[in-house]
Amino acid sequence: QVQLVESGGGLVQAGGSLRLSCAASGIIFSRYDMAWYRQAPGKQRELVARITSDGSTNYAGSMKGRSTISRDNTKSTVYLQMTSLKPEDTAVYYCNALRGWDINWGQGTQVTVSS
Repeated sequence: QVQLVESGGGLVQAGGSLRLSCAASGIIFSRYDMAWYRQAPGKQRELVARITSDGSTNYAGSMKGRSTISRDNTKSTVYLQMTSLKPEDTAVYYCNALRGWDINWGQGTQVTVSS
């Protein structure tokens, strides 16, 4: 059974930083592309950052330049370091594991940025 467990969300002031973690189990982690998505109230889920199984990264949207995705295959964990947070970054952040047609989602962690 695949499990993706996010942690590290919370309440932070504008300009602050957070590091999200996603611990995976039930998959051969090193073979999966991992990503972080977010969904704000009333909006569609959007990609924040992706890291492939070979370590290539790409970033999307307004978090580009303010976020860094990384992975530790020895811990089956993917991280998202976010800096210079803004109130508009407030959202539920979801971890995603992808390999071919196998797509898995975590339950999400709430990030709230106060002004």
